[in-house]
Amino acid sequence: MFVSGTIKEARAYLQKQKKAGKSVGFVPTMGALHEGHLSLLRCARSENDVTVVSIFVNPIQFNNPADLVKYPRDLHRDLDSLEKEHCDLVFTPSASEMYPEPETREYDFGDLTRVMEGKCRPGHFNGVAVVVQKLFGIIQPGRAYFGEKDFQQLAVIRRLVEMENIPVEIVACPTKREPDGLAMSSRNQRLSHAQRKTAPILYQVLKQARSEYGDIPLHSITTKAIKTLNNQPEMQVEYFTFVDASTLQPLTEHQKVSGIRICVAATLGSVRLIDNIPVG
Repeated sequence: MFVSGTIKEARAYLQKQKKAGKSVGFVPTMGALHEGHLSLLRCARSENDVTVVSIFVNPIQFNNPADLVKYPRDLHRDLDSLEKEHCDLVFTPSASEMYPEPETREYDFGDLTRVMEGKCRPGHFNGVAVVVQKLFGIIQPGRAYFGEKDFQQLAVIRRLVEMENIPVEIVACPTKREPDGLAMSSRNQRLSHAQRKTAPILYQVLKQARSEYGDIPLHSITTKAIKTLNNQPEMQVEYFTFVDASTLQPLTEHQKVSGIRICVAATLGSVRLIDNIPVG
């Protein structure tokens, strides 16, 4: 496994692989790796000759500076996990390597980023788009792998690739869950023991809402779900919504669309958790 913190080294390594006719699969991460990340890597390994994982806590996608400071980091553990999974290249740049000059690019993803995470975290998706485009330019993968847990992020990246004509296939992989249903996330490390016992209620309420779809008005399902979650110790809902899976726009009643997702975000103590599931 080759580990590089510089763009020059990473590009040189990959140029040799591509000259040999090898395909490249890429998994961008912010580290604090868990089984969800490793499942993306395994998928990439099964479909490509060379696998690349980036570990970079991107400062410009954090609208809350305190959240950036608290974000879990354990590079030694991450590298150990990646070596065991036979990753070929790990790209671990510093902020100065990625942003030698102040970043001023601004993207307009329209209504896609005016709801849910985009509404709650101003500037977040612009920071995501900037770093993803830079990483795609450095790695130049044939395929890139993202989890469906961050469903809105996945939609934004697909739109970015379309807008910028980036020659990469975006591969979406199902959300990986703990045995009790909690979606795997690096942020779960910050939950206290009591909070960790409470957290699976998010998935339970999502499944209940899905089972009620078609039988009960959407506003009634949503109101009940929010009340249930807000009644949990230390939990406060930011949003709970049924959306069109293509546009991410909220559905007010049972509309005929090609796909539906139920999305939720809530804080549990000081930890922010998100999740989503498909309907039908």
